[in-house]
Amino acid sequence: MVTKEDIEGFLDRLTADGASYSEIEPGLWVVKPSGELDFSVVVHFSPPVVLLRVKVMTLPTDRATLATLSRRLLELNASDLVHGSYGIEEDSIVMTEALELSHLDYEEFLAAFESITVALASHLRELGSYREAH
Repeated sequence: MVTKEDIEGFLDRLTADGASYSEIEPGLWVVKPSGELDFSVVVHFSPPVVLLRVKVMTLPTDRATLATLSRRLLELNASDLVHGSYGIEEDSIVMTEALELSHLDYEEFLAAFESITVALASHLRELGSYREAH
């Protein structure tokens, strides 16, 4: 089984590609992807899984806009996402992915991390239009 130290090693390997991270409490890191992206991925070591989570935006207050956005997020879940999915947590839209520690290797961790960051990079402009309307 992958340990907390193994996850730290995975995060160290991400820094070679320009990402940066900091541990905010034991087993909980905030990772800033490389490039111009203005979001952070929270990585939480929570056996038997490691969770990757990004807060995308606050929910719109207008019911019609929220309904349209919710439908669009479900469409993106079905068509564009290989790893992770959009969801609602309290008053926020989040993207999350859980990876089992029992057989996790760096390549699977990297694939999930890159899938989330690439998806967000391609979806943020469209999703931002829902945020800007409010």
